Amino acid sequence: QVQLVESGGGLAQPGGSLTLSCAASALNTDYYGMGWSRQAPGKEREAVVCLSFSDGLTFYASSVKGRFTISSDKQKGTVNLQMTNLKPDDPAVYYCVFFWETPSNRDDVGLSCQRPDLLDYWGQGTQVTVSS
Repeated sequence: QVQLVESGGGLAQPGGSLTLSCAASALNTDYYGMGWSRQAPGKEREAVVCLSFSDGLTFYASSVKGRFTISSDKQKGTVNLQMTNLKPDDPAVYYCVFFWETPSNRDDVGLSCQRPDLLDYWGQGTQVTVSS
């Protein structure tokens, strides 16, 4: 069982920035990925960004490309999401997600990121609000 601990989020003004962090419990392999999905009221859950710890490949939703940046610390098993130029469409509950890499998904981080059935663990969620 992998435990995910999220931190960060909160309130930012339009155009502002926020940072989210997520730490996974002790892992002894690099064959996994982490990232975030988000869900706004009345909307379906949306994959935002994911990163593979084995090869560093990333997936970004088109809605956040150029504004959000994911980074990782392999030794700590953490990922950080720097969100800049926040827009009115960004407010949501952001969930840290985790997936094991297998031979079937290892080279396609976007596949695992965008399919909830391929995600193995979810964090409890943290609220991001954008308001002036």
